[in-house]
Amino acid sequence: TQHWANGLREKTACELKNLYYKRLLPIEKYYSFHHFHSPSYEDADFDNKPMVLVMGQYSTGKTTFIRYLIEQDFPGSRVGPEPTTDCFSALMYGETEGIIPGNALTVDPKKPFRNLDPFGNSFLNRFQCAQMPNQVLESISIIDTPGILTAAKRKLSRGYDFPAVLRWFAERVDRIILLFDAHKLEFSDELTRAFGALSGYEDKLRVVLNKADRVDSQQLMRVYGALMWSLGKVFRTPEILRVYIGSFWSEPRQVCDHYQLIELEEEDLLADIRNLPRNAAVRKLNDLVKRARLAHAHIISYLKQEMPTIFCKESKKHNLIYQLPVIFTKIQQQHRVPAGDFPDCTKMQEKLLGQDFSKFKTLKPSLMASLDKLLTTDIANLVPLLQQQEVRKKSLPGVLDGDFLGTFRPEHYRRDPFKELPRDDESSEADFDDWVVEKYKPKYDEIFYNLSPNEGKLSGTKVKEWMTTTLLPNSVLAHIWRLSDVDGDGMLDNEEFALAVHLIEGKLEGHWLPRELPSHLVPPSKRLSTASDDE
Repeated sequence: TQHWANGLREKTACELKNLYYKRLLPIEKYYSFHHFHSPSYEDADFDNKPMVLVMGQYSTGKTTFIRYLIEQDFPGSRVGPEPTTDCFSALMYGETEGIIPGNALTVDPKKPFRNLDPFGNSFLNRFQCAQMPNQVLESISIIDTPGILTAAKRKLSRGYDFPAVLRWFAERVDRIILLFDAHKLEFSDELTRAFGALSGYEDKLRVVLNKADRVDSQQLMRVYGALMWSLGKVFRTPEILRVYIGSFWSEPRQVCDHYQLIELEEEDLLADIRNLPRNAAVRKLNDLVKRARLAHAHIISYLKQEMPTIFCKESKKHNLIYQLPVIFTKIQQQHRVPAGDFPDCTKMQEKLLGQDFSKFKTLKPSLMASLDKLLTTDIANLVPLLQQQEVRKKSLPGVLDGDFLGTFRPEHYRRDPFKELPRDDESSEADFDDWVVEKYKPKYDEIFYNLSPNEGKLSGTKVKEWMTTTLLPNSVLAHIWRLSDVDGDGMLDNEEFALAVHLIEGKLEGHWLPRELPSHLVPPSKRLSTASDDE
């Protein structure tokens, strides 16, 4: 099923690419679309994995949030209360770990960053791609951004157009995660300008009120209200932005009245990110339709028709730019183009100042007919292919795995809690001399028997009740549960429980959890069965 889904995804991307090159790109070239809006799409824009842009003010937990998603450190990451990230970092899958500098990225046709050249060396020196063999990055890519500075911290210019870079990424990513600190809510000038860069992409935006376990419920209610009010002033849209309340890291959370709310919000946000690979083609189609519907060709054609042939060209040009709002209204009435399909008038006026109107082209019937066919016929023919792609895919690994989170919902215990037994393919050849948990087992056994096992085993419900006292996030505990229940029966015997406690203690000491259970951690009584399973 997974192989078929991958093939279908490639076929869909190929169909989208063909539609763009055949129908839309000729129109964009003819009317110089890239001068006014954004560069033309390339193969990499269709072929690459879904991207998540993580942004927010400094010290809101952006880098920690990314570590939480991929469950490991990444090259170039630093965490601290001061602004520690001063560059854009693209986290992508690679067979070997390494960093690719920005200038090299812009000449790589396989990476979707070739059109970042215009931002110059000041930006490219602060842009890099960190590649690593991480399972989560096999399905999504993540963009880490510099912390947005508060008024007190902002002493020097960044040296490049920060909002423009954000807008470039916002147009191309599938999801934008905007983090705020629950006990340090502040809206700076740079943050407001960054919001302006996201205008028009509110459908991709998810707001996270992070570190919510550090405040009590009354403070949280006030901070949440203040955040919603401030966002409402900046994003003037009828839709209410989705704000998630949480504490997004894999360390123990502080005890608070709204602990259960944090867990539910965490599951909702992870589910949203988990669905990105499945919905990537729909997002690309949506962005394609947005570009196609822009009234750009009508605007350029109108300006060309109004220009004199010989005399007073420059004065007429400035007069037309000044009258652009009126021109937009005329085009709406003449061609029945919705107001929402027009670009920002002020920005369009700024870009028209540097253009030679005599080189503009009038409406070409064949190109407009091709555009009409794209919107009315071609897109409709592609929809069934997108619907086929809605088959349920295998969950992403780690904290993004929906099956892990599902095991920690109470209603899950009435069903089969695990679909697949995790095992190491090399376990049959491994040397099983010692079990590293054995020396701690007497201490773990005391906890096990205090929980009153039935016929030598603890049910998932009892184990969960004990596990949650550690205050580790449910996503982390569910991963430990999957690793510990070696025989997949939904219960833990004394050896499996000892393994679970051992993993929890390691996590509490700050170690990363293994993806799959290493052979040396397999309980002795389960080694024969796992070895025979491999054979």
